[in-house]
Amino acid sequence: MKRYNYPIVKTLLDTDAYKLHMQQAVFYHYRNVNVVAEFICRGPNTLGRYSNILLDQINMMSSLSLSHEEYLYMTTFPFFKREYLHWLKKFRYNITQVKVKNYHGRLHIRISGLWKEVILWEVPILSLISEIFHKHCYPDITSNIAVKYLDKKLTKFFKKNKNLDLSRLKIVDFGTRRRFSYDVQYSIVKRLKDKFPFLIGSSNYHISRILKLLPVGTQAHEWFQAHQQISSNLRNSQILALETWLHQYNQHLGIALTDCITMDSFLRDFNLFFSKSYQGIRHDSGDPVKWGEKALKHYERLGIDPTTKTLLFSDNLNFKKIISLYKKFNNRINIIFGIGTKLTCDIPNVKPLNIVIKLVKCNGKPVAKLSDSPGKTFCLDREFIKSLCKAFDLSLIF
Repeated sequence: MKRYNYPIVKTLLDTDAYKLHMQQAVFYHYRNVNVVAEFICRGPNTLGRYSNILLDQINMMSSLSLSHEEYLYMTTFPFFKREYLHWLKKFRYNITQVKVKNYHGRLHIRISGLWKEVILWEVPILSLISEIFHKHCYPDITSNIAVKYLDKKLTKFFKKNKNLDLSRLKIVDFGTRRRFSYDVQYSIVKRLKDKFPFLIGSSNYHISRILKLLPVGTQAHEWFQAHQQISSNLRNSQILALETWLHQYNQHLGIALTDCITMDSFLRDFNLFFSKSYQGIRHDSGDPVKWGEKALKHYERLGIDPTTKTLLFSDNLNFKKIISLYKKFNNRINIIFGIGTKLTCDIPNVKPLNIVIKLVKCNGKPVAKLSDSPGKTFCLDREFIKSLCKAFDLSLIF
């Protein structure tokens, strides 16, 4: 099997924006918190054969650091603080934190250490697995092939929607973690920037920097998961997570993720103060239409004009789903669409991986994600799920 004598991930900024946003918040509020994260393959896990190649690439990451030019770029954003950026400039990946095993053909990965350091491993490791797998299984696929297919989709998109007012359509690239390859993601996003006026940014800081796009991203499930053990009261863990984020970012990065402990539980905690303070909320599981209607009713019930708020949809989107949701919610509330795998790994005859890395422990104790899609629910400790369900008055159906 092909081994690489060069690093696939070449810069610290080749990662999702929310990782750096969360890392800064962790840096200021939870410097000594320890976590454990594990790799999950939601399909057949036959990825163990790539473990040695992956280890080679992880070892190469130990030399990555923020360049002076990248540091200056990061200082242009008002929400990043100098103390954190100085620390980030000195940051180096600690490869001893990552344990990779080929267990009878299955790929096992466990990452453990200080949260402020572990937090940056997830996205590059997933993108490495994805690129190594795809280049081995589809060696003849090039970025040119991916771009040509994108062009066909765009032609169809414009033709089919020529009579639809798309002036409020906003789309963001969310495709780093499961991209076919870095070259494909870069080429796809560049083509969209050149030909697709509705692209407003990318979740990838590196690609955003070189293509002069807006980097977009707020928080991931791990932010809420960790608070399940950081909070002294499990029932108040979401409230503490929301409060701490506001304390860190105030008027910036104000999109809250809703489905760590189901949308209904989130809305019970997303009171008038939070609903006014946050710019909006993000959908990542469950029926997007039902979710959007719940969000609208929530704002209306609190006396908040929905047109002043934003819904960000980001669950398994493609252009067809985006247009359907746009028609449903346009002019009722501001909407943004984050499209990932169906953008950066959407190539004929290529089957993308469905892979994630999730937090499993914080400070030595279990954490959980109780998604609005049962297949996305995850926890290693059944008893903790029971405790979480009891605390949030949920039926034990996960």
